[in-house]
Amino acid sequence: MGSAGAKAQRAERRAKIEEMRRAEAARERRNRILTVTLSGLVVAGLVGGTWYFLLDNKKKQDAKEQAAATPVKGEKSWKELGRNHVSTPVTYKMSPATGGDHDPTWMNCNGDVYAQEIDEANAVHSLEHGAVWVTYTDKATAEDVSALRTLVKQTPYTLMSPYADQSSPVVVSAWGKQLGVKSASDPRVREFLAKYVQGKQTPEPGAACTGGKSA
Repeated sequence: MGSAGAKAQRAERRAKIEEMRRAEAARERRNRILTVTLSGLVVAGLVGGTWYFLLDNKKKQDAKEQAAATPVKGEKSWKELGRNHVSTPVTYKMSPATGGDHDPTWMNCNGDVYAQEIDEANAVHSLEHGAVWVTYTDKATAEDVSALRTLVKQTPYTLMSPYADQSSPVVVSAWGKQLGVKSASDPRVREFLAKYVQGKQTPEPGAACTGGKSA
């Protein structure tokens, strides 16, 4: 009986060990399945997130390109403008000038405001560097002139001066681009600056707007 009892105990222990092994194996299988599933979800999330990020960026880029290609309502455009540096007087085909041959020295255009009319050939050189030139006649109100002065002083690559020989009280000019408005409060003024200060039309983007002529 003693021998039979010992055998029964050993058999029971082996059965328990085998059961424990099976339980451990089952746990390992569950853990592997859970790990694979979670990894798949993480990968899917990363792929989905990356795809969303790329798609969102593409949409934003497309919107920027569309905005860049869309003219400001009422703007005029000129192409094939000369870019020679000359020391002789230049007659321009538009007033104010938006491009063409110009003086070798640019007008300072780092938010510079000039109280008197400036040399057009110097201002055109500033436009070549990506500046926007804000001009006004005596038909512009004092409030308009003050608002424009504040806007220009806050905006690098801009300059401002009076200009008598223009058809609108306020005109904003970039290289090859121009818009005339009746009032500084016209939202197209800010739209024009946002679009053309260092815009795609700029022949020499990033060129200096300081170190030039100041009066």
